[in-house]
This record gives sequence, structure tokens and C-alpha cells, in this order.
Amino acid sequence: MLIVGTGNGNPPWHFQDEKGEFAGFDISLARILAKGLFNDPTKVQFVVQAADARIPSLLTDKVDINFQFMTITALRAQQVQFSIPYYREGVGLLMNNASPFKDYNTLLAAGTRVKVSVLQNVTADDMVHAALPKAQVLQLDSEANAIQAVDSKRADAGAVDASTVRWLTIKFPGKYKDSGFGWFANWYAASVKPGDDIWLTFVNTVLLDAMGGLEWPTYKAEYAKYFGITLADPPVGFPDALRLYQSTGHLRLQ
Repeated sequence: MLIVGTGNGNPPWHFQDEKGEFAGFDISLARILAKGLFNDPTKVQFVVQAADARIPSLLTDKVDINFQFMTITALRAQQVQFSIPYYREGVGLLMNNASPFKDYNTLLAAGTRVKVSVLQNVTADDMVHAALPKAQVLQLDSEANAIQAVDSKRADAGAVDASTVRWLTIKFPGKYKDSGFGWFANWYAASVKPGDDIWLTFVNTVLLDAMGGLEWPTYKAEYAKYFGITLADPPVGFPDALRLYQSTGHLRLQ
């Protein structure tokens, strides 16, 4: 049995569906790994944990691996070993369908007339202004409240994870729209306890196979399910893994 650390209540990554079963893109990848290990995608036990428990759970052998939208950073790489990336995250702008603004370009052109809601933190203003230099910034105490500000039209757009934008526009197409712009990109990867290179190599092999090999149809279907994007099939005979990552991240490398 594969023991996987993950979260709950964070669609489209890891949550429980209406049947009470684990769902989300992280969950799908964990099942692909279980299939690679046991030829059975159901042979996986999910351990729900807070984000700050991801590293301790690995180091104390509570889990075999984390699939929990974990951003690769140099500091974290001193404590755990990361797999190859499986998603390129970033910040997106969620808009109300009833907004008078059409997309990112109209938000940008509106200058100081635009108000953007965002999760409160010390870099929030700088982050928003990197995309919309003249926008007013409305800092709120949770991402849920940043989204609610878009619902109530207190904000013209909400600066939230790009994957959240994709998920909400899929689930509520009559309510939300995507501005079409993303920035502040970062990689998501699985993480394992340091020191077992055979295990890490196996994980990487399974992920690479999923992102362009025999398990590609499963990866492609799950990606479309949770992000609303149908990925182009990697061309046969094309060996460039970096370009492969470009095709599987919501934000493309430039």
C-alpha cells in the first residue's frame, strides 16, 4: 500500500467529492503512482495533513510521498527531495462574468479605476502591481474572501492561484471568467524523504511516463477534468523533456 500525504478542501488539487471520496489532480497523480507500483491505482492510503506538516511527515516516515501542491524552493530542497515537476502554477485574475471589464487588457487600460482583491501578506501589493501597476489593492484575510469580493463586485478581479481560476471557471461558467493573464510562476512537484534515490528515480519515471508516455491518456484526461484544458498530444519522436513540461503547465515557459 502506498501512503500518500495530501490535503483536503483545496480543489482542484485535493478534496472530497460529493460521495466522500478523495478527488483532485494531486489525488489522480498519486493513483497513477500506485498503479505503477502495484498495477492497481486503488492501492493507496491518503493521509490528510496541514501544509506545514508535509516535510515533518516525510522525515518521520508517516508517509511515503507527498502529493500536496508543494512548490519547489531551494530552501525546501535542503530538507526533502523533489520529483520532476508536474504542474506550473502561478497567479491569475478571476473576474465576475458581469464585470464591465472584458479581460486583462481592459483591466490594465483602466489603471486606477480597477480594484483587485488578494490574500493579505507583505508582498501582496507588489504582486498585484507586477501585473496591474496602477490598480487599487484590497487585501483580505483569506483567499475565500478575496473571491467573495469578486462575487459582490467589491473587487473587479481577484488575484488567486491560476489553478483556482481554472477550476472556478469550469465549475461556474456562468459566474466567472478568466482574465487570460498569469504571472509569478512556480513549479509543483511531489516530495520524498532524502536519501532513497531508487525510490525517487521510480517516482520520476512514473511521472515522466504520465506526462508523455503510456500513461499520457490518463494524465491528459485528469488535466482536462480539473483544469478545463485539453492538452496537445506530445509528438512522436520528440525527446525534449523541457518542451514537454511546457505543454503540461498552465503557464507556459517563455
